[in-house]
Amino acid sequence: MQRNQVGSWAVLAWLIAPSVLVAADASWAEKMFDSRRHDFGVVAKAAKSTHRFTITNIYRESVHIVRVKATCGCTVAMPSKTTLASGETAFLDVAMDTLRFFDRKTSVLTVVFDRPLYAEVRIPVEVFIRRDIVLAPGSANFQAVPEGQAASRTIQVSYAGRADWTIKQLEVKSPHLEVRLEEIRRGKQTGTTIGQVGYNIVVDLKPTAPAGNFREQVILVTDDARSPRFPVLIEGRVEPEFAVTPQVAGVVPLGTLVAGKPRRISVVLKGRKEFKIKKIECASDQGAFRTKLPRAQRRVHVLPLTMTPPDGVTELRETFTVTIDGRDKPVTFAVYGRVIPAAKP
Repeated sequence: MQRNQVGSWAVLAWLIAPSVLVAADASWAEKMFDSRRHDFGVVAKAAKSTHRFTITNIYRESVHIVRVKATCGCTVAMPSKTTLASGETAFLDVAMDTLRFFDRKTSVLTVVFDRPLYAEVRIPVEVFIRRDIVLAPGSANFQAVPEGQAASRTIQVSYAGRADWTIKQLEVKSPHLEVRLEEIRRGKQTGTTIGQVGYNIVVDLKPTAPAGNFREQVILVTDDARSPRFPVLIEGRVEPEFAVTPQVAGVVPLGTLVAGKPRRISVVLKGRKEFKIKKIECASDQGAFRTKLPRAQRRVHVLPLTMTPPDGVTELRETFTVTIDGRDKPVTFAVYGRVIPAAKP
């Protein structure tokens, strides 16, 4: 296997990363955030309104989030992890409560760090929640849709106000989504001049949608003079026909390997129905990896993968191609491990 320079660059990045303890100022923690404020804009009542901040540890030392506070009960914030080693990334997911609150709401999130030094990062968030428009449910949620299959979800939009209120158009950017509008109700509340208007927003997920998580928005454009636009969240996951485990960020982790010493792990390939593996190929084909081709047809295959890192490399990175009998498109997966020299006798 050829020497890969990515590991060298990773080591170099760590060596030139600043130290919090040596070069810290009052804003050292702020520098880890991709942004430090967010405006959700104008949203409907009961709409699912979430935002994700990215936190990347750019320092040599590990950092630790001890807690996250909010000044308003309308806001909930949760970090994906609380300890970040050098170079690691975490997410701060923020959700607004649009069911119990309405009109203009502001909140200040405070992310508190206690290691390696104490610091607080304040993040203002705001939203305007309309009283007159209600969504049910609050988003179009596509969960566990099989790859290659279509799916549909419906959101009901209810409006109380002008009797002639109209949704003029729907805007969507994703080529894998198709949306259409169905008016289901228009009239007045008995004994009042308040109009009641109802629409169904039908969201179709096309079979072309790729495997993985997705998050999109459909923008509803109304004839309101002051606030004509508001978003509807579309989210979900398309499940692949074949899944490879274990994987972290799309890569099978090998851990720390010793040069010249064989190491064996099991890679699991799972399908939605029984299948047979025709062949397994290694991209470099330089002898560092060996595996055994299963002969049976089954829904779950366990591939015993043995790797022997050659001397003189700092990491082992490889891509495997698995050809499935009767299927044109192969399944690919990548593996990665750090290599250390063997101990001298």
